[in-house]
This record gives sequence, C-alpha cells and structure tokens, in this order.
Amino acid sequence: MTAVKYSLNEFILNMEALLKVQPDQGKIFDTGSAWLERLVRVPGAIPAQFRVPSGSGKRPNHGSYLLHQGESGLSVTAVVWGPGDHAAPHDHRTWGMIGVMDNALTETRFRRVDDRSRDGYAKLEQDRRAVVKPGEVSLLIPEVDEIHQMDNFTKRPTVEVHVYGKDLRGLDRCRYNLETGEIRPFITEKYDNC
Repeated sequence: MTAVKYSLNEFILNMEALLKVQPDQGKIFDTGSAWLERLVRVPGAIPAQFRVPSGSGKRPNHGSYLLHQGESGLSVTAVVWGPGDHAAPHDHRTWGMIGVMDNALTETRFRRVDDRSRDGYAKLEQDRRAVVKPGEVSLLIPEVDEIHQMDNFTKRPTVEVHVYGKDLRGLDRCRYNLETGEIRPFITEKYDNC
C-alpha cells in the first residue's frame, strides 16, 4: 500500500479554509494540529533550503523562514535550531502550533505566578519540560500557556514548522529573565528569507 502524501500547499489551503469560518481556538487546535502532525511526518514537505540554518546574520546557527502569510493572519514558518541553539523564555501573543519535522527539541514551559502589579517584572515557575520529537505538535495558548524556552541539546539541526494566528513580524512580544524577573519587550523584524 502506498502512503498518502500531504503537501505544504494542502496544509495551507486546509488551514485558510478553516480560519475563513472563524472557528473558536479549540476547533483550530483540534483540527489544525491533526493536519500539522500529518504535514511534519512527510519528509521533504518543506523545501530543502528551508531545513538548514541560515549560515549568516546574528544567528548563523539558526534559520527562520516564512513559508506563507495569509490575509486571515495565518503565518506558517520553518524554523531550524542548530546544535546548541537556545531561545530564552518568551511569549507569542497569538495562538500557535509547533510541529517537529526532524530531530528533536527540548521545550520548557513556564507559568507566570506573580500578581502582574509591577511593570517590567514577572515571576515565572517551570511548569513542564519535554523533548518534542518528529511528528509531535506543541500548542501555544495566549495568556494561558504560551511562555516557553527552546533548546537543541543534540548534535544536529532540528527542523520545525510553526503556525500562528498572526504574523510575528511587528508583534509586540516579551522575553523573560528567570534570574532577575525582568521583562524585555522585543519585536521580530524579519525572517531569513524576507
């Protein structure tokens, strides 16, 4: 029996059609994560040039490539974490789904436990840590469960497909310092391919 392939274009068409009916977040996650799991299990569904670190810029060991930006807000990117790559705790300010396509990545989730009364300060506690493997999908729920840290502790690149409800470029987001509690605002300005 021949395995049925699932392409990036099919995934995008399915997601855009789903978002067009303006479903609630639960429906987006239930349906969209099943499609994303299917997509990341197809070797070669993402073009080869988007499955390697950029080799240049501020983070040459990393790659972040825009694959689709829709009028609905849907943003699909390929993210490559080189060996030893690390992203400090940060938020997203939009719903998200992250599927691992190749290798594995350690994701540490945090919950905010302060009363939010101090500007520029947050106390975080580690909620859980998991090694996310190929075919697995992690969900990001704004204001509920979206602060995470990403680490590639392996000796080869990890390839992920990130799906968001908004384009991260220009979106006000925050990085969190676990030791001092400092919150630092940041904005994603561009992707490595645009």
